[in-house]
Amino acid sequence: MKAIKPTESELEILKILWEQGECTVRQVHEIFAENKEVGYTTTLKLMQIMHSKGLVERDEQQKTHIYRALVSRDKTEKQVLGKLIKDMFDGSAVRMVMQALGSHQASDQELEKIKQLLAELENKK
Repeated sequence: MKAIKPTESELEILKILWEQGECTVRQVHEIFAENKEVGYTTTLKLMQIMHSKGLVERDEQQKTHIYRALVSRDKTEKQVLGKLIKDMFDGSAVRMVMQALGSHQASDQELEKIKQLLAELENKK
Protein backbone atom coordinates (compact mmCIF):
# COMPACT_ATOMS: atom_id res chain seq x y z
CA MET A 1 0.00 0.00 0.00
CA LYS A 2 1.43 3.32 -1.09
CA ALA A 3 1.80 5.81 1.76
CA ILE A 4 -0.17 9.03 1.47
CA LYS A 5 2.03 11.99 2.35
CA PRO A 6 0.01 15.18 1.99
CA THR A 7 1.43 18.42 3.32
CA GLU A 8 -0.56 20.53 5.79
CA SER A 9 -1.97 22.70 2.99
CA GLU A 10 -2.77 19.65 0.87
CA LEU A 11 -4.66 18.17 3.84
CA GLU A 12 -6.71 21.36 4.09
CA ILE A 13 -7.60 21.09 0.40
CA LEU A 14 -8.46 17.40 0.78
CA LYS A 15 -10.79 18.27 3.68
CA ILE A 16 -12.59 20.75 1.42
CA LEU A 17 -12.96 18.14 -1.33
CA TRP A 18 -14.14 15.48 1.13
CA GLU A 19 -16.78 17.85 2.50
CA GLN A 20 -17.84 19.54 -0.75
CA GLY A 21 -17.35 16.74 -3.27
CA GLU A 22 -16.27 17.72 -6.76
CA CYS A 23 -15.05 21.33 -7.04
CA THR A 24 -13.31 23.72 -9.36
CA VAL A 25 -10.08 25.37 -8.23
CA ARG A 26 -12.05 28.60 -7.74
CA GLN A 27 -14.53 26.86 -5.41
CA VAL A 28 -11.72 25.26 -3.39
CA HIS A 29 -9.82 28.55 -3.27
CA GLU A 30 -12.82 30.49 -1.91
CA ILE A 31 -13.10 28.10 1.05
CA PHE A 32 -9.33 27.65 1.48
CA ALA A 33 -8.76 31.43 1.57
CA GLU A 34 -11.30 31.90 4.40
CA ASN A 35 -8.75 30.59 6.93
CA LYS A 36 -5.44 31.13 5.16
CA GLU A 37 -3.93 34.06 3.35
CA VAL A 38 -3.32 32.45 -0.02
CA GLY A 39 -3.60 33.58 -3.62
CA TYR A 40 -5.58 31.80 -6.32
CA THR A 41 -2.43 30.82 -8.21
CA THR A 42 -1.03 29.18 -5.05
CA THR A 43 -4.20 27.14 -4.65
CA LEU A 44 -4.03 26.17 -8.33
CA LYS A 45 -0.38 25.13 -8.04
CA LEU A 46 -1.08 23.08 -4.89
CA MET A 47 -3.92 21.26 -6.64
CA GLN A 48 -1.72 20.59 -9.69
CA ILE A 49 0.94 19.09 -7.38
CA MET A 50 -1.74 17.04 -5.62
CA HIS A 51 -2.84 15.75 -9.03
CA SER A 52 0.70 14.68 -9.88
CA LYS A 53 0.97 12.94 -6.47
CA GLY A 54 -2.25 11.04 -7.12
CA LEU A 55 -4.15 12.70 -4.26
CA VAL A 56 -6.79 14.20 -6.56
CA GLU A 57 -8.03 13.65 -10.07
CA ARG A 58 -9.39 16.23 -12.44
CA ASP A 59 -12.02 16.04 -15.12
CA GLU A 60 -10.70 17.97 -18.08
CA GLN A 61 -13.82 17.54 -20.25
CA GLN A 62 -14.90 21.14 -19.72
CA LYS A 63 -12.96 24.39 -19.90
CA THR A 64 -13.05 24.63 -16.09
CA HIS A 65 -11.42 21.53 -14.62
CA ILE A 66 -13.32 19.73 -11.88
CA TYR A 67 -11.27 18.14 -9.08
CA ARG A 68 -12.18 15.36 -6.67
CA ALA A 69 -10.24 13.56 -3.96
CA LEU A 70 -8.73 10.22 -5.00
CA VAL A 71 -7.80 9.22 -1.46
CA SER A 72 -10.37 8.47 1.21
CA ARG A 73 -10.60 10.49 4.38
CA ASP A 74 -10.48 7.33 6.52
CA LYS A 75 -7.34 5.93 4.86
CA THR A 76 -5.60 9.32 5.00
CA GLU A 77 -6.48 9.84 8.67
CA LYS A 78 -5.13 6.39 9.55
CA GLN A 79 -1.85 6.96 7.71
CA VAL A 80 -1.32 10.49 9.05
CA LEU A 81 -2.18 9.37 12.59
CA GLY A 82 0.11 6.34 12.29
CA LYS A 83 2.99 8.61 11.25
CA LEU A 84 2.22 11.01 14.13
CA ILE A 85 2.19 8.17 16.68
CA LYS A 86 5.46 6.79 15.30
CA ASP A 87 7.28 10.12 15.01
CA MET A 88 5.94 12.09 17.98
CA PHE A 89 4.97 9.46 20.53
CA ASP A 90 7.67 6.83 19.87
CA GLY A 91 5.04 4.41 18.57
CA SER A 92 2.89 4.59 21.70
CA ALA A 93 -0.81 5.06 20.95
CA VAL A 94 -1.40 5.14 24.72
CA ARG A 95 0.86 8.19 25.12
CA MET A 96 -0.91 9.93 22.25
CA VAL A 97 -4.38 9.22 23.67
CA MET A 98 -3.33 10.28 27.18
CA GLN A 99 -1.89 13.54 25.80
CA ALA A 100 -5.01 14.20 23.72
CA LEU A 101 -7.39 13.54 26.60
CA GLY A 102 -5.22 15.42 29.08
CA SER A 103 -5.03 18.59 26.99
CA HIS A 104 -8.49 18.57 25.43
CA GLN A 105 -11.76 18.94 27.34
CA ALA A 106 -13.80 16.06 25.90
CA SER A 107 -17.57 16.49 25.85
CA ASP A 108 -19.86 13.94 27.47
CA GLN A 109 -20.77 12.71 23.98
CA GLU A 110 -17.09 12.28 23.04
CA LEU A 111 -16.39 10.42 26.29
CA GLU A 112 -19.32 8.09 25.61
CA LYS A 113 -17.97 7.34 22.12
CA ILE A 114 -14.54 6.61 23.63
CA LYS A 115 -16.13 4.23 26.15
CA GLN A 116 -18.02 2.47 23.34
CA LEU A 117 -14.82 2.07 21.32
CA LEU A 118 -12.95 0.67 24.35
CA ALA A 119 -15.79 -1.80 24.95
CA GLU A 120 -15.69 -2.89 21.28
CA LEU A 121 -11.92 -3.36 21.45
CA GLU A 122 -12.28 -5.43 24.64
CA ASN A 123 -14.91 -7.64 22.99
CA LYS A 124 -12.62 -8.32 20.00
CA LYS A 125 -9.97 -9.91 22.26
